[in-house]
Amino acid sequence: MVRHHNLGYTMTPGDEVEDMFILLNEVKQQIPSITAVSSGAIASDYQRLRVESVCSRLGLVSLAYLWKQDQSFLLEEMIKTGIFAIFVKVAAIGLDPSKHLGKELSYLKPHLVKLKELYGINVCGEGGEYETLTLDCPLFKNARIVLDEFQILLHSTNSIAPVGILHPLAFHLEHKRETGSIVASNGPKDIDLVRDVQRDCLQRCEKHDPAVVAIDSTEVNRRKLQISKTEKSDAFSVSCWLQDTCKTSADLQEDLNVVLNKIELHLMEFNFSWENVLYIHLYIADMSKFAVANETYVKFITQDKCSFGVPSRSTIELPLLQVGLGRAYLEVLVAKEQSKRVLHVQSISCWAPSCIGPYSQATLHKEVLHMAGQLGLDPPTMLLCSGGPSAELEQALENSEAFSLPFTVHHLFRHQRENIHEKQEAFLKKMKLVHLDCGNMTDMLNPVFLYVLVPGLPKSASVEVKPILYAADNEAAEMDHVMPDQSTKVAQSYWGFQPEHWHDLGLQECIIHSKICAVILSITAEVAARIYVDAAAGTNQENVDAQISLSKGRMERIARFCIYRLDKILVENCFAWDDATNLRIYFPTNLRISHETLSLIFATAFDEFAEMSGRVETGKEPVFSLIPALGAGKSATSMDDIITCELF
Repeated sequence: MVRHHNLGYTMTPGDEVEDMFILLNEVKQQIPSITAVSSGAIASDYQRLRVESVCSRLGLVSLAYLWKQDQSFLLEEMIKTGIFAIFVKVAAIGLDPSKHLGKELSYLKPHLVKLKELYGINVCGEGGEYETLTLDCPLFKNARIVLDEFQILLHSTNSIAPVGILHPLAFHLEHKRETGSIVASNGPKDIDLVRDVQRDCLQRCEKHDPAVVAIDSTEVNRRKLQISKTEKSDAFSVSCWLQDTCKTSADLQEDLNVVLNKIELHLMEFNFSWENVLYIHLYIADMSKFAVANETYVKFITQDKCSFGVPSRSTIELPLLQVGLGRAYLEVLVAKEQSKRVLHVQSISCWAPSCIGPYSQATLHKEVLHMAGQLGLDPPTMLLCSGGPSAELEQALENSEAFSLPFTVHHLFRHQRENIHEKQEAFLKKMKLVHLDCGNMTDMLNPVFLYVLVPGLPKSASVEVKPILYAADNEAAEMDHVMPDQSTKVAQSYWGFQPEHWHDLGLQECIIHSKICAVILSITAEVAARIYVDAAAGTNQENVDAQISLSKGRMERIARFCIYRLDKILVENCFAWDDATNLRIYFPTNLRISHETLSLIFATAFDEFAEMSGRVETGKEPVFSLIPALGAGKSATSMDDIITCELF
């Protein structure tokens, strides 16, 4: 009996899903070596989510190798492999109970194909068009079922799509000739083929609540924790890190626990919870502790706490200790209301990689799709594809099918970076041609890219892709980069900066009027030299030494330029600083400057800007997150920026 009718499933005593739980639990006890369950889910999230729920509770892996496969192909393959199945229910236009019930699948295949062409039905019945009963297949090694007697019952006499079922009354088994056993030689022996499972459902399905983590506010306050926060009206980001220049913990679990506690307390102050979180960037100091990070993470963020779906996530290793930080750094994107939609597929399939952690593959909110970090994993095996970094990139792009992609790149040799750049360009060119053939060519196919060089990625991958996509509610919505009349939108000059042509060096922007403002500002050595020399009267800019030393004063000048240049883009495109979802500022460890010092430089510059412009407020948490890396840049072949700003 179905008692839980929602798409997502939670344990419900008396529901038919609990019968499956009891049965699989008994199987697991009788055959302890079993580690996975294979289901035939093709397109039904309703079915898949229920199988995944049971598997999750029993510690089993869900295998769904038919998921999202082409149904016409699957129908042909089922017939070819010897599956003999008859229709036992019909409920779709073009299917007549009096004509089609009891008929065999291969006999009705041409009719199903015709109905697909006429009415768009699912040829495998995934829309509930029909149900089948398998009487014979290769797995039936001893006998086939022969139906001797049945009756047809009409549930609806609707003239367009009558509903009828075939009710079996009598059957017998017809033994097959001796054939080789299909059971592997090392499979389980002497196990009864039929076992009656009679157990108390409520007792066997007793719900075990996840461990509740007590929030120790004393410990949180004792540690030197720092917070940054944006102020967007419908969504904002909060970052938290340990600023411990004198004492850093030797334990990732301790540091991450404190940081998660701090974030949770901060959310509670504004009457929010983890349920409001859309996306999480988890930065750790040592990727070999990935399992420890996950164990700590799930004590705070669970499906039970996130009824609308767990957040998407990207996890990377950063050189945190080298810049005076603790071993964990967290950035969360928070929605102020519950309109998010998530894609959370835990089953292993041929369609796309399943999650390798407790997070969703993608989260859609307000026309922006935030995708979890994508590795170059082969979906059916969940192993990194062979062929090196460029092959991983191609597979990661195929997995994400994305056009607007910031990148996170593991430490690579120069020739590997060049191969990655070539592979990315080839992939984008191919996708542009596909969309051009479909008459769907838009400016959105000219994305902005950010490459970040980091010490480590999950599964020792070389490349991780983190796509951010604009998904308009209406496909007919205007997609081009319409710019407002800039005659009345002139940005002011601050700190003596005046518009120069070189201000656009290293600048990438993707603007959709009143919708999206995505900016990557790369401060290369050349740009940094121009920024400093521009402040020195009478210096010839044509003979600038691009390798100037970066004193504190020069870094202050760079910080001011970054704010001035980003503000100019916002003003010219009718955006405000309060519209910012996040502002990340990446800096390389070879600058030999601490996170605390650089954070103070940018915070001071923002305070100065607030006094001059009135466009940002002072006295609050910083609006930026400062991210240490090995390098960053707009190209895989050039990740040597001094500062890289990512504004969204």
